[in-house]
Amino acid sequence: MRKWNDDPFTKKARKENYEARSVYKLQEIQKRDRVLDNARAILDLGAAPGSWSQFCLEIAPKANVFAIDLSPIHISNPRLKFLEGDIEQVDMAQLIAPVTQVDVVLSDMAPKTTGIASVDVARSTELVALALRVADHLLAPKGNMVAKLFMGESLKTVEAAFIARFDTTRLFRPESTRKQSKEIFLIGKSRRA
Repeated sequence: MRKWNDDPFTKKARKENYEARSVYKLQEIQKRDRVLDNARAILDLGAAPGSWSQFCLEIAPKANVFAIDLSPIHISNPRLKFLEGDIEQVDMAQLIAPVTQVDVVLSDMAPKTTGIASVDVARSTELVALALRVADHLLAPKGNMVAKLFMGESLKTVEAAFIARFDTTRLFRPESTRKQSKEIFLIGKSRRA
């Protein structure tokens, strides 16, 4: 049986100085869908441990990254503004100040899992709904969004919420996702005004 720390993507992340293996999921999404192209302001929801923010800082050298999570991240960069806290209890507009809108909203948020599939899927769905509410207020017209969701009976409902907001919506399961994982990513491109 393979140990988590023997995972090839974990080893690769360590070797390439990324905070977590999850960076490769965003890399695959970017390679395929170009969601970060020309971004000047990126909001990273559920940012800890910070690999998505790291990648954004690299791939979008003119962008400011605004990140939030319940847990801290340990990345120092003048273009990164991090807030440790609960998304529902902070003023998100204050987090992204001095800008008033962002070009990209990323959400790699995941609930604390219980092992009960229906509960975990419901909690994941709630987090995507929260990310969509944030995007409704802060994502610029023509902006892009990526959100992680645990697959389950709510998938079609969440997909419909993306279809209602974006010109293009796609479901994507990156190759770097662990085989036993139930996660899938929703990608919304070009938010309708």
